[in-house]
Amino acid sequence: MSLIVLNEICKTFKTAERPPGLFGAMRGAFMRQSKEVKALDRISFSIEEGELVGYIGPNGAGKSTTVKVMSGILVPDSGSCQVMGRVPWQQRVAHVAQIGVVFGQRSQLWWDVPVLDSFELLRDIYRISASDYQKRLCDLTDILDIGGLLATPVRQLSLGQRMRCELVASLLHNPRLLFLDEPTIGLDAVSKLALRDFLKEINQKHGVTMILTTHDMADIETLCQRVMVIGHGRLLYDGLLDGLKRQYTPERRIRAKLAGSCSLTELPGAERLEMLENEIVVYFRPEQVQAQEIIARLAAACPLQDLVVENQSVEEMIARMYREMSL
Repeated sequence: MSLIVLNEICKTFKTAERPPGLFGAMRGAFMRQSKEVKALDRISFSIEEGELVGYIGPNGAGKSTTVKVMSGILVPDSGSCQVMGRVPWQQRVAHVAQIGVVFGQRSQLWWDVPVLDSFELLRDIYRISASDYQKRLCDLTDILDIGGLLATPVRQLSLGQRMRCELVASLLHNPRLLFLDEPTIGLDAVSKLALRDFLKEINQKHGVTMILTTHDMADIETLCQRVMVIGHGRLLYDGLLDGLKRQYTPERRIRAKLAGSCSLTELPGAERLEMLENEIVVYFRPEQVQAQEIIARLAAACPLQDLVVENQSVEEMIARMYREMSL
């Protein structure tokens, strides 16, 4: 049986509206208007134990609403949700004992007390035995290198240090399922790499199932093979990241630095050309023509100094997908 099963989940919110300006504010005080926003529109998917799934979409697409349903915070209007064999909002105490949540912009640590005090309070909340707590605390502090931070108040930590402590806090009770909402937001490059390595390790070695929502496509490309894309409350894609790339970035490109002038306007086999200062970019489809053929034709037409064959980045792919969603 799948660890998570969502079937035809729908969720609608009412949002208040009023005309702008002083008159609008006065009118809104006596005549309130609202509109319904469908955050989730028949969302269905299943996730197996041990998967690390990227859940992506533009702002307002319904990602956070889906996570809140799966974590038991929100009750859907219709549809069914089973997580580890439970209905999250009906069996909240048993449910939260086996899930962990990391929010990049929110903290589950107490701001003015040392980090260790927060961990010990979480130990009591989750009723972790003393032996299990000590073992997991030692293992996690070693892996994430936070031993020197335990006596430091949370408010004195840098963002990268706090995120490492947040991960430890979310994993102390040994959850089977971990929700990660923008876990690398605001981190420097070194902290991001360390955090990604840690997430891969606990997923692969310890089998923790993870659902990652993020706008950082490097996180998705590094960590996830499977991605789900949501837009306007509907699931638009569910499959391998490679399949998404083939669907939305079918083109590759050759970026060539020119050794002299070139007035090339078209090239057999190329989809299009871009002429830049001392550079030309050739777009082509690899299923129609091989890269070496394009390179040979380009070298015969223009004096080349250097060139590189590139795939379009995941950021470009997602931007293109979001533009299509908004149409």
